[in-house]
Amino acid sequence: MGEYAELEGDLDATGMRFAIVAARFNQEVTEPLCAGAEKKLREHGGDDVTVAWVPGAFELPLVAKRFAASGTVDAVICIGAVIRGETPHFEYVAGECAAGVTRASLDTGVPVVFGVLTVENRAQALDRVGGSEGHKGEEAAATAIEMVSLLRHLP
Repeated sequence: MGEYAELEGDLDATGMRFAIVAARFNQEVTEPLCAGAEKKLREHGGDDVTVAWVPGAFELPLVAKRFAASGTVDAVICIGAVIRGETPHFEYVAGECAAGVTRASLDTGVPVVFGVLTVENRAQALDRVGGSEGHKGEEAAATAIEMVSLLRHLP
């Protein structure tokens, strides 16, 4: 019979290096998301964190890929908030941002975490920065830590 192994990462960020790429657009939402991500990283031993601010969510993937390809970080966390308006702008920005973040991760083999809110309105966004829906910045940071840890256990 073959062997069975079950692998998962843990939440020890000691010695890990992180970049947070955050969008300034909707800054009243992205600033607390970014602060929550930084707080979570530090709570779990991650003290090597670089934060880069970009104009908006559409610009996140390029800077994330640059960090991921640099060899200087173990994971990148993308922080943004795309709030639906009355035009199709939302679909273009949210969809291209998500695709670009995925591509940055797959192209480099480095975890690039999608901590970008895609919501209908400002109230939904605020619910996700410590309100009734939790703190998505903190969740993105925990995901980054766990993914780095897991990848270190994989062949």
